[in-house]
Parts: sequence; structure tokens; C-alpha cells
Amino acid sequence: MDINVDKYPAKSHAKRVAEKLSAAGHGSSGIIFVEGQKEHIIDDSDEPFHFRQRRNFLYLSGCLEADCSVAYNIEKDELTLFIPPIDPASVMWSGLPLEPAEAMKQFDVDVVLPTTEINNYLAKCGVEKVFTIADRVCSEVSLSSFKQNESSALKTAIESCRVVKDEYEIGLLRRANEVSSKAHVEVMKSATKATNEREFYAKLNYVCMANGCSDQSYHPILACGPNAATLHYVKNNADLTNPATGVKDQLLLIDAGCQYKAYCADITRAFPLSGKFSPEARQIYDIALEMQKVTLGMIKPDVLFDDLHAMAHRVAIKGLVKIGILTGSEDEIFDKGISAAFFPHGLGHHLGMDTHDVGGNPNPADPNRMFKYLRLRGTIPERSVVTIEPGVYFCRYIIEPFLTNPETSKYINTDVLDKYWTVGGVRIEDNVVVRANGFENLTTVPKEPEEVERIVQEGAN
Repeated sequence: MDINVDKYPAKSHAKRVAEKLSAAGHGSSGIIFVEGQKEHIIDDSDEPFHFRQRRNFLYLSGCLEADCSVAYNIEKDELTLFIPPIDPASVMWSGLPLEPAEAMKQFDVDVVLPTTEINNYLAKCGVEKVFTIADRVCSEVSLSSFKQNESSALKTAIESCRVVKDEYEIGLLRRANEVSSKAHVEVMKSATKATNEREFYAKLNYVCMANGCSDQSYHPILACGPNAATLHYVKNNADLTNPATGVKDQLLLIDAGCQYKAYCADITRAFPLSGKFSPEARQIYDIALEMQKVTLGMIKPDVLFDDLHAMAHRVAIKGLVKIGILTGSEDEIFDKGISAAFFPHGLGHHLGMDTHDVGGNPNPADPNRMFKYLRLRGTIPERSVVTIEPGVYFCRYIIEPFLTNPETSKYINTDVLDKYWTVGGVRIEDNVVVRANGFENLTTVPKEPEEVERIVQEGAN
């Protein structure tokens, strides 16, 4: 398909979705109709909630404006964007809104109409079938002119298409990674001078916003020492001085990424606040890094992601046995899922317009605790974008049930384990494109331990 490289490829996406619907037995004609997000006012206020565009609408339009809709006439191959008409009363407060002529320049669509024309358009389009997303059509829109409203297939078709990115989308993800990587490095450089996690939070936001990315992909995690054992730690307000030693001798885990035009980066690093890894922290860091390197080396089109996840556990087991935390047969430790005490989450997930992007088909009911929280099950196709984020953690809440169960406690050496509680956790996460010959890594934050130490030390000078 031809793609207009100057615009988000909405028309190409609409064609792809129509082809997916046809392949699923829904014919080759009809209207695809999707509404964008409306502006919503906060309760007991006249201020709107922070706006976040509906992702399936964005995929078919490229439009980040509120209160818009899009329609694709499959047989005519015509994409129409509906935008709000000018409200003279609001111009005084907010200025002129997006106008049709400007919308035609910005978006890869064939027609731009005011939203007041939606019902007239739908009534006169001359087709019998409309594809909508269930519970995503407002009451003001009339679908009475259609003989059939298919409301179950469209969401599945769009989300299936979103798994494989075109080069334009990959370019947006690359830019989000460039800015996020810069922010990560600046946070590392500020380590020796900061006194509280919130200072890193401020630095992160400043760098991203100064480089054109005003929104974070998710609430950032800036976790010092044992706080890093909480996988989605959100407080970001703890002092950096180790209460046990009175000095800044802990690790800082940063999991953060910004959005660029609604496409998300998701990057994690861990670094020593002092500029030098402690022996225990370095051992855990090396295990996590080896987990990532081995699994990255396995990436290729249509590889089973379960296999990558299982390999990450095997590498973790080997490393934890080597340093004495785990004891016994590596195969037996794997088969009994003991490593889930230290690596409880999944290796990664799809990435795109959402941090945990669609198409992963997780199975939270999986009885195997090693795979229960794996967000991506199945194979990864060429030009999908995934995170690879292994980690090793020392969370008492997760580990202690293994210690109190005689069937699992025999594999854990508590005398050795006690030396590692203050490490908290190490996670190393990159964003990669699956390519025909392997992968392209979009993330540029250094992760070799010597380079990480150098960056932190450089910031002290």
C-alpha cells in the first residue's frame, strides 16, 4: 500500500482494517465508523480531565483533537474525518479550533466535514452495513439507516492490525525512545546531587517536555533501594539516603518513557546513586543484563515469546545458583517455578499507542506461576514492537511464601539471601522492533555497568 510519508498513514490503516474484516467473512463493503474521545469535565469543576485520545480512533485518523469521528467507506475507499464546527462563544476563551482546510493538510483523509453532518452522511452513504465498536457510539448518532450494525468484529480487527507497525509508526516510537533515553541519562547524571526521588521525577519531566514530549506514557517509577522491589512503585518521594548506613549507597530503578504524538516509550534502567555498584548489586545487575542479552539474541519473526520468557528464567536460575541464593538442580528449580519468587512478572509486552499495547493475548488464569503475568503470549511477527524487560527482585511479600513452604524453601539459601534484601530490584528494559534478520533496538540508554557508573560519576563533577 502507498503511504503518504508526510502524514500519519490513516488511510493505509483503514484499508488494512477493511481487509482484515473481509478475511474474517464480513464482506467487502460497508462503513467503518469510529468516534474519538470527547472532552469530559471534572466533577464539581469547570475544568476538563487531561485529554487522552481513543487509540482505535487515532489509528484510523491520526487525529489527536477532541470530539471528532471518522468514517471509512470500504467500497469507495474514502476516508472522512468529522471535526467540531466553530462555536463562536468558545473562540474568545480558546481561540479558533481546527478548521477543515487545515485538517485536510494535517491528516491523511479524503474528506473533512463538521460533526453536525455525521447523521446526514450515514443516512446517505448508500450501504447496508456499518461496523462500529460496542458502547463507543454516542446516543446522538443515528444508525437507523443501516440494515446491519456489526459491533463485535471491528475492535478485534483494529487491534489485530495495530500489532504490526508501519515504518511511520516505528519512526514515532523511535523519537519517543530518543527523548526518553536522553531523559534517563540526565537522571543518571543528577544522581549524586539529588536528595529525594521526586528530584529525579522533576528532571525526567523537564527533559521530556523541553524536547517536545509533554506527556509520559505512564506514571514513572523512580524507586530507591528496597522501593524497587515494588514492581509498579508510584510514590516517587522517598529520601535517597540509606537509613541503615546514612549514605547514598543504594540503587535507583527508573522505569519511565514519554509519548511522542501518542506513541509510547517504556524504558527501565538501574544505577548506583554513589556512582559505584556494591558487590551484591553488581551481581544482581549482571544477572538481569545477561537475561536481557540472551533473550534479545533469540528475537526473530514468529518466535514464540513464551520461549524467550522461559529462557530468561533459566538464565536467572543459573545466575542465582552461581551466587548461592538458589541451591539444587537448575532443571528442578525451573520445573517447580522457584525463580518466579525473584522474577515474578513477564519478560515483555507489545508497545505502540499504549504502553501495554493490544494483541498480547495474556492468560492471567494460567496455573503456571511462571507464565501467569506474561502479557504477551504467542508469536511476535515482523515489524511488531516489543519490550524486553527481565528483572531480579527481593520483595519480602513475594519471596516469603516460598520460604515458609517446605516444598519450595529447600531451594533457597536464606543465609545468602539476607545479604541482598537492600538491593531492592534490578530491571533492564529496551524497546525493540522485530526485523527480518533479528531486531532493531530503539533504546539508546547505556546499560553496560561500567558505562552506567561512568555517567553517574560524570554528573558528580
